[in-house]
Amino acid sequence: MTPSPATTRRAVIAGSLAGLGTASAGCLGRVRNIAGREGSTQMTLDVYTTPADADPHGIRVARHLEEHLRAVGIATRVNTMAEADLYRRVLINQSFDIYIGQFPAHQRIDPDALYPFCHSEFNPEPGWQNPFGITDLTIDDLLEEQRGATPEDRPAVVDDLQREIARQQPFVTVVFPDALTAVQRGRFEGWRRDERVSKPMRLLSLSLSGDDEGASGTGDGETTGDDGSERTEEATAETTTETTAVDGPSADATLRLVTTDPRVAENRNPIAAEYRRDGTYTELLYDSLIRTRGDDRIPWLARDVSWLDEQTVRVSLREATWHDGEPLTAADVAFTYAFLSDTSMGTADAPIPAPRFRGRSTLVTGAEAVDDRTVDVTFADAHPQVGLRALTVPILPEHIWSERTEVAAIAGIEVDEQTTDALVWDNPEPVGSGPLRFVEASPGDRVVFARNDDHFLDRGPEGVPADLRGKPAFDELLLNLVPSDIAAVEHVADRRADATVSNLGPEAVPRIGREADATLVSRQSSAFYHVGFNVRNEPLSNPRFRRAVAGLIDKAHVVDEAFQGYAQPAASPLANADEWLADDLRFDGRDPETPFFGTDGALDVEAAREAFREAGYRYDDEGVLLVREP
Repeated sequence: MTPSPATTRRAVIAGSLAGLGTASAGCLGRVRNIAGREGSTQMTLDVYTTPADADPHGIRVARHLEEHLRAVGIATRVNTMAEADLYRRVLINQSFDIYIGQFPAHQRIDPDALYPFCHSEFNPEPGWQNPFGITDLTIDDLLEEQRGATPEDRPAVVDDLQREIARQQPFVTVVFPDALTAVQRGRFEGWRRDERVSKPMRLLSLSLSGDDEGASGTGDGETTGDDGSERTEEATAETTTETTAVDGPSADATLRLVTTDPRVAENRNPIAAEYRRDGTYTELLYDSLIRTRGDDRIPWLARDVSWLDEQTVRVSLREATWHDGEPLTAADVAFTYAFLSDTSMGTADAPIPAPRFRGRSTLVTGAEAVDDRTVDVTFADAHPQVGLRALTVPILPEHIWSERTEVAAIAGIEVDEQTTDALVWDNPEPVGSGPLRFVEASPGDRVVFARNDDHFLDRGPEGVPADLRGKPAFDELLLNLVPSDIAAVEHVADRRADATVSNLGPEAVPRIGREADATLVSRQSSAFYHVGFNVRNEPLSNPRFRRAVAGLIDKAHVVDEAFQGYAQPAASPLANADEWLADDLRFDGRDPETPFFGTDGALDVEAAREAFREAGYRYDDEGVLLVREP
């Protein structure tokens, strides 16, 4: 009898699990551990993160972990590098022991976002999908089960999934940081104290001060209706069926933003794994079929979405054009889903998917253009509420990206897996269909975007919330790059910028408080900091070893010392989505699954060493943790 695909996959995974203990490693520390040793050798681990001037939090977490790894007898080196270089090493080359990074999400995540993050299906692929190389059958089964579960049954499955991830610890969820930004309210209204400033939908909903259009901020996270009455964000987001044309900017206006993050000035490829995390500006350049705001799904490029059967939706498109004047058609939508699944479009020996949207693209088994304005999208075996996540990917112009299907290599970087030109292209002059179009960029200096007057928002489309009709309220978005958080705050305080859009360090908060024209905006981010393990190699292939390392991290102490209180410690990657968090994984002073070996940041070294002994490792007479003999 021919085995089923699932049976075959499980057999392959089981075989790989059996061989993990003797796997050799790719980085220098592992070479010292395994190759050419004589007698006992001290265990060595390399920790990778970004430098302090790029992100002060990651390096502080790394130093905290380094101190405690050394205390238990592990030789440890912290290596810093630019964020793009870090993620090339981790996501593409998979050459690391441990890394400190942030989950690539800027708003509350659906549990299905963990599917590409942890499923063994993605183990050999580059990108944010399974960067750890975890191959666990129970995790796989739970990830698949939650996709197809009914809304009533899904929470219990997600609870079990969180518990299994916590037990296996392929990564350590450390903290959910507060996204700190500064705004000055003199020119634009609609900023919210409790919402990330750089959310694309927030930038689009801003109004010029004194305008009557849209909702205006009261400074307390509330909005004001046309009649002056207060109403909540949810009320503002209500959709109506009335089609109303709304005027654009009443006067020439430039939204001036400032950032310390140089990546958008260097790369505007919406599917580049190492350059994209938040995707704020690519989301303003490229439309998707639907957009999400809170729990609401807003029809975007899709004028209407209707179910033909349990697995197929028919999408009717709005009239839209690409920024170069070419019409956007259903063929572009069908191309996008085929392209995200295989950026070589069948020209390579095996499919080369786009890593950044891998999880969502696996929800789609096919997309077919019915006519120029209609496309049918067929979902995999997933509940409809989960499947609709696939409609949030950026739609790409076929006439641009179909020329980027050739197999390529990243200059100067050894890449184990094949990749295509589409995945390494800088996309210097992006052609999207979004409400903003690209004008120019000067690396290290600034990026300029202009209002797309041909966008459907300008026509007050049906189904779009009132506060987005006729938007954006600015003619130009100017993004200036500055070298430091303090410089960013000074730009806002001096009224040279309307807001900072890169996350500020806690050190900048007192400066904001001293500036009369600057206001602090804070909201908990879903981009949780985590310690990622390369479980492909010994000793990190051992879950007991990983749990022992997790116990070296005092998360509450990290919040106080590294984040100065502007973060929340967590034991689950779903900790900031209260409706999904398993009750037994709530952080209540101590981590419920891998509690810190000590108190108030002080490590109980002997208790920690005992955990490593119980994991199967031994110490020499000088307290050095030794590499385990194969």
